[in-house]
Amino acid sequence: MKEQRFFYDEALKGELPEEEARHAVRVLRLREGDVIWLMDGRGSFCEAVITTASNHHCLYDIVKELPQQRQWDGHLHLVIAPTKMTDRMEWMVEKAVEIGVDEVSFVRCENSERTELKTERLRRIALSAVKQSRKAWMPQINEMKDFSKVVSEIGEGDAVFICHCHEGKKEHLNALLQRNRELLKDNKEQSIYVFVGPEGDFSEKEVKEVMSRGAVAASLGESRLRTETAGLVAVHLMHLNYEKQA
Repeated sequence: MKEQRFFYDEALKGELPEEEARHAVRVLRLREGDVIWLMDGRGSFCEAVITTASNHHCLYDIVKELPQQRQWDGHLHLVIAPTKMTDRMEWMVEKAVEIGVDEVSFVRCENSERTELKTERLRRIALSAVKQSRKAWMPQINEMKDFSKVVSEIGEGDAVFICHCHEGKKEHLNALLQRNRELLKDNKEQSIYVFVGPEGDFSEKEVKEVMSRGAVAASLGESRLRTETAGLVAVHLMHLNYEKQA
């Protein structure tokens, strides 16, 4: 059985984007008549046949379109303060996409080690992970914003959880997500936010600010986790709690 070759083409207008075409023709050496699979990042896979393969272009005809079913309910949104080492965020984004996430926002906090972040490379890493893990939806990777800006974008009815180390009553994130899963039955498109802070943690002011918007304080357990590990644990728990049962 031939390996299925997946390529990302948001437009689906008969020609692969330049980088995808170069990979198909120059790296994989695909030619006219070869079968490829396309994903548009919006929920569809397509079977297609290459009609023209040159150094700079790869044209195709779509044979069959296969709309996909979403693998989980809700809109899973990780909000995280990036670490000083960008390679740690790159690793986290790759693995988060493989597991399943809809949106990742990077925030600038009072205790942030990094205040600027180039997200173009992160988007390329996310795209590669989408193709590798055969996800039908392309997650949104947002530019870095101030903490207050992201908090202001929380919508009425969204479920919001903030993981922090300050004193006070907190439940494990898994238990909170399980309970919210029951409430999701009447709102399948609900956004589920999980905030993960920098290694210096969120400030008390930031915790109060997001909790004033209805957030609930959450714990990821007794283990002391690096920021990128905490972010991945949060994504994994969201995915487990909201994935659809076969």
